[in-house]
Amino acid sequence: MANSERLNTANTVSFWGSQQKKLGDGKRVTKDIDVDVAIIGGGFTGLSTAREILKDEPTMKVAVLESHQVGYGASGRNGGFNMTLFGLEPDITMLRWGKERSIAAQDYMVQAVNNVRELVREYKIKSDYEHTGMVRVAYSDSQLKRLEHSLEMFEKLGTRADYVFQDKNEIQSSIHSPQYRAGVFEANSGILNPYKHVRELKRIAEQYGATVYENTPVLNIERSNGKITLHTPEGKVSCNKLVIAVNAWSGKIVGLPRIRNRQTPIWTSQVVTEPLSKQQWKDIGWDERQSVEDNRQLIHYFRRTACGRFTMGGGKVSNPKGKEMATMDTRKTWEALEAHTKWMFPQLKDLKFEYRWGGPVSVNLDMAPEIGFIGDERVIYANGCIGHGVAITQLNGRTIADLILEKKTELSSIWFVNRKAIPWPPGLFGDAAYYAITGALALWDKIDERKLDK
Repeated sequence: MANSERLNTANTVSFWGSQQKKLGDGKRVTKDIDVDVAIIGGGFTGLSTAREILKDEPTMKVAVLESHQVGYGASGRNGGFNMTLFGLEPDITMLRWGKERSIAAQDYMVQAVNNVRELVREYKIKSDYEHTGMVRVAYSDSQLKRLEHSLEMFEKLGTRADYVFQDKNEIQSSIHSPQYRAGVFEANSGILNPYKHVRELKRIAEQYGATVYENTPVLNIERSNGKITLHTPEGKVSCNKLVIAVNAWSGKIVGLPRIRNRQTPIWTSQVVTEPLSKQQWKDIGWDERQSVEDNRQLIHYFRRTACGRFTMGGGKVSNPKGKEMATMDTRKTWEALEAHTKWMFPQLKDLKFEYRWGGPVSVNLDMAPEIGFIGDERVIYANGCIGHGVAITQLNGRTIADLILEKKTELSSIWFVNRKAIPWPPGLFGDAAYYAITGALALWDKIDERKLDK
């Protein structure tokens, strides 16, 4: 495929998906069916929930309904970071929820990361998983001070031993970027190919007995006579319990108005380079293959791929509306990401980029994930991963399974289950909140980096 063609199609197909063989249309709902549990959303959350329910109750009928193909949404187009970050930042979680709940959230995330590693091992998941660790880097004095503050925060949470400070010489000896002032390294983090991973989760869910329907959008949801009915283009799905696992797309759900303002979708973008030569990799180092995030407010994230490229994402975000949930014109953001890459690595000034894409992530005003009930305990939803969902969504599958099966467990009792979240304001008030928050974050970064030669 020519470079121009890649760029034209990249806003609907991620790099990860474009590298895989073309799939068939998948099984669709073509008649009325009756199941015990229906799950809307064939991503990490939905497929993990189906697997975990059937592990415990193999005779149950479980259907997963995906409006496109499995891998189309965020689970197939994210950066592929298996990381312990809960919500936006530990500082925000501590400020909003206090020390005790922050510690519980951190413990949950450590369990979530370990869960992904164990899934890969147990089911021999072929998703190019590498447990390489992650480093958070600073470019400026103010970003460095925030790194030091984060270490103090981890000390209060009792997790300081999990993080190692790297000074300028240490970080630059590992990754040869003249822009890196310092870093904080966390060993318990990994990277994977998210598209391969979610397709493997589909395989495993089906092995346990789940029926996964693709290209089957849910047009409406009704409750009547003790049943929940999902209307699809070619048939109805009746169920006793329902899981809504669409994250950023929950605002599109028809029939359950109370879920529409739980979060707002925020569009984030990524780019991928051409394969680097041996000399180019030698010039920039990065031999340990650790993933990288910078300490900006509107963060950038970077990682090596298994095929010898590297991907970068983040930066400026957008608030999609209507049809823009499926595609957005973010050329300026892509160009900014590419320019930032060459600013970080001036030795790669001639590097070409071959893939560009993006997609919406789920953000709520609490800046923390949530799992909750809608109306009664027959309907469960999950959202608010804020772009850090690879690990937590898969453990959430086990948590939701416990809730569906009415099991009182440590997971189903975690504080962010059915918490009293602040709803996202409707209409123009919501737009104002979005622009106020993102505008403030962009200004903060501009002030932080005003002395940098960019």
